[in-house]
Formats: sequence, C-alpha cells, structure tokens
Amino acid sequence: MNPQAPVYVRAEDDAWPTVVYYHFHAWSGRRPFWAGLFTLLGGFPIAYFPYADLRLGNVSLAMATTGGAGALIIGVLLITLGLALWFQETIRVFAGVAAILLALVSIPVSNLGGFFVGFSLSMVGGALALAWAPGQPAEEGEQQPGVVGLSKADAMADMGAQETQGLPGPRATETAHASETTAHADGGRNSAG
Repeated sequence: MNPQAPVYVRAEDDAWPTVVYYHFHAWSGRRPFWAGLFTLLGGFPIAYFPYADLRLGNVSLAMATTGGAGALIIGVLLITLGLALWFQETIRVFAGVAAILLALVSIPVSNLGGFFVGFSLSMVGGALALAWAPGQPAEEGEQQPGVVGLSKADAMADMGAQETQGLPGPRATETAHASETTAHADGGRNSAG
C-alpha cells in the first residue's frame, strides 16, 4: 500500500464500477492480496489433476494415483491458506512458510505438484506472503527518515563548511585518488576476509 496515494472521496456522479474499483483497491492494498491469489490458484491444479480424467471417444485417460487423498488435502490446505492471507493478514509468515512447504510436498505426492503449475504458483504465493509488510501511513508534516530538506546547492555549501570546521581529512598514507571501495578502504588494506 502506498501511504502517499490519494484517498478516494466519492462524488455524487461517480458510476458504481468506479466506486467498486476504488473500494477493492483500498481493500487489497491493506493485505497480501497477490500472495493469497497465487497461493489460492496454486491449490487448484494440485487438487484437480489426480482426480481428472480425459475422454477421447471410447478411451478414458485418468491420472489416478495412490496419492489422490494427499493431493486433495494439500490442494484444500493451499486454497485455505490463500483465503486466510486475504482475511487474516497477521498470519502472513505462517501462511507463507506453510504454502512453501506444502508446495514442496506436492511434488512427490500429487503428480509433480500439479505438473509444476500448482507448485510454481504456490511457491510464488508463499514467497510473496513472506516478503509482504504492512505499510505505515506518513503523518502530515512528518519528515521521512534520511530525507533532509536541503537543496543540492545548500548541501554542497554545508559540505564545504564542514571541511573548515576541523573535521579530519585523508590520512597521510592515502593518495588523492583513493576511494572508499573494499580495496582502498583503511589506507589500502583489504578487509574482505
């Protein structure tokens, strides 16, 4: 959720699709919506493929395996985790780890994780759930951390003033072309290991 995004205020002449869109956008911005969607969609192929059959005339092709019950349980759990991510955003870490573990278990249990379709969607959903963090709205007039209200010219003038205030300069062992990279930091000594 972008805390600087404008807040929608309904006007009298707005059409109902516009109102629904903005309300849905506000609802989905406060929760890991995409993580829940990918996890939810990943559960369907995992649960479906072991029970699916294809009829070609008089020939019936079935993917029935001994792990059909396990595939159904994994698929239903992934669908439940996807819905839980939408409506209980506080369990995002648990749901993300559980979705990743269930996706990994689905590879041997349910036809290679729903022919890698359900596996891939569930892995992405679990990773998005772990990566999502709730946004904090910025207070009016509050300065963002690390942001200074100076222009570039003022900042350069301040840097020149600091040099004359007795701040330490380069060491005698440093050359004029030394930079603060790993190879040149601390007077030329490499501290990478």
